[in-house]
Amino acid sequence: MTITRRSMLTLSVGAAIGVVAGVRSGPALASAEDAMAKVMEFAGGSEPATGTITLDAPEIAENGNTVPISVSVESPMTDGDYVESVAIFADGNPSPEVITFNFTPMSGEASATTRMRLAKTQNVIAVAKTSTGQVFMDKKEVKVTIGGCGG
Repeated sequence: MTITRRSMLTLSVGAAIGVVAGVRSGPALASAEDAMAKVMEFAGGSEPATGTITLDAPEIAENGNTVPISVSVESPMTDGDYVESVAIFADGNPSPEVITFNFTPMSGEASATTRMRLAKTQNVIAVAKTSTGQVFMDKKEVKVTIGGCGG
C-alpha cells in the first residue's frame, strides 16, 4: 500500500479534528444521585442517621486543588462497639468516591484528616459505619472559588 500526499493530508486533518474534539469535551461529573447511590452502597442499604459523625470542611475553598477536610466519629472504640470505616464522597467530582478510612478498636479514636481536590462547588459527604451495623452521615457544601473571585 502506498501512501499519497492526499491520504496523508486526510489522515492528518482527521487526527487534528479528533484531538480538538477530545480537548473540548470535559470530564463527565458525577451527579448528586450518583453520589447518594454510592453512599447507600457503602451503607449496605441502611438509611444513614445524622449525628455522631462530624465533618469539618471550609465553607469557601479558594483553591479547589487542596481542600482540607477532617472527620471524627464519637465512639467508645471497644471490641464490641467501634467505627469500622468512614467514607468521603463528593457529588460533583468525576468519581464521587474520594477516600475510605478503616479503623479497629486499637485505633483508639475514629478521626482522620486529609486534603482533597474538588472540581467545582459541591457537597462533601462523610459516612461512618460501625461494628454494630449503625450508619451515620454528615454533609457540607464547599464553595470552590477560582482565584478567590467567587464560584
